[in-house]
Amino acid sequence: MNDDTEILISEDDASPDHRGVMAAALIMAAVGWIGLWILVTSTLPTSLPRWLFFVLLYVATTGTVLPFVRFLNIRFTREGGTPPAGGVLLRQSIWVGLFVVACAWLQMPRVLNPVIAFFLALSLVLIEFFLRIRERSGDSD
Repeated sequence: MNDDTEILISEDDASPDHRGVMAAALIMAAVGWIGLWILVTSTLPTSLPRWLFFVLLYVATTGTVLPFVRFLNIRFTREGGTPPAGGVLLRQSIWVGLFVVACAWLQMPRVLNPVIAFFLALSLVLIEFFLRIRERSGDSD
């Protein structure tokens, strides 16, 4: 890694927007995983705990994936370019959380298979791709 890349990453670490998003990710992951552990070990799978399971899985997955999404966005940002805002990082993490919850939902009646998972992931990636294109075209105006 050259010195320019190290400077870019260290400058981005000081970004208050990214620090706030990372703090939110830590809280979301902790609340989600602890809540899931308590829910799974202490309740029966009736209707309310099932809904709570999906909500907690969504929060836990989104919070856990957010640091990885941030790393990938910083790693693949063009040299001299500005990294995406915290809202973009959160949105991309929310897509991953939605994918995991949708897969868990489809697995309950045993209809999830690799083809369905692939096309679900592809549709979410395409939505994010088009949103990023729209944001970039708005930035150049």
